[in-house]
Amino acid sequence: MDVGTAKPSAAEQARVPHHLIDIVEPPESYSAGRFRDDALRLATEIHARGRVPLLTGGTMMYFHALRRGLADLPPAQPALRAEIEAQAAREGWPALHAELVRVDPESAKRIDPADTQRIQRALEVFRHTGRALSSFHTPRQAVPALPFESLWISLEPSDRAALHSRIATRFQAMLANGLVEEVTRLRAQHALRATMPSMRAVGYRQVWEMLEGEATRDTLEGRGIAATRQLAKRQLTWLRSMEGLERFDCLRPDLAAAVVDRVAKVNPLRGT
Repeated sequence: MDVGTAKPSAAEQARVPHHLIDIVEPPESYSAGRFRDDALRLATEIHARGRVPLLTGGTMMYFHALRRGLADLPPAQPALRAEIEAQAAREGWPALHAELVRVDPESAKRIDPADTQRIQRALEVFRHTGRALSSFHTPRQAVPALPFESLWISLEPSDRAALHSRIATRFQAMLANGLVEEVTRLRAQHALRATMPSMRAVGYRQVWEMLEGEATRDTLEGRGIAATRQLAKRQLTWLRSMEGLERFDCLRPDLAAAVVDRVAKVNPLRGT
């Protein structure tokens, strides 16, 4: 999955070593817990070679898992997951979000009604255990400290209109670079379903719906841009709730120099 993920180009990957790219196939799932294990292992290995690992992104749920760990949640239940998917096909995801409001209002407050993957997981946990997903997060379990010091830098836009303009330009570029053709090819190469995490990703989901005849090509760009804006809003909400971040305006003209200057003040040989 290259176009819709804005994956670093082959030239960029040749210039600087990248990790955790192309490690699973589109039909496979990849969890925040697995990311935490992989990221910590690689960061330790990179530091042992006298290099400084840079963890860039990204998805705030994964970032949160890296910093704070994850609750000890029950494993996935494929039969329940299929049952929830079938119910969603019959009744629609808004009905399932309404059910979540009844059984786990705390999780329902945090989960966007359009976030079908998290709605499904919360209902799956409730139906399997009889407990709300939110109950597994309180009190928070003790999490081992990260094995290194770290500098957390957040790049946030000061102008919402500029952010929306960049999002539109980015999605238009993805379409021009072959996003529809990429999804068509992936569908031919793999046994994919609309409910898989890879095909729920922003951009891929909208193209899938078009290819299935649930939407038109004329509306694809607008729906993809709108979904990306919703995703950006959720990520910014995460960022604003987090402590310990050093925040930089990503629209400032001297951004690169300012961040490089800040990082240069840290001694990497002490483990940062």
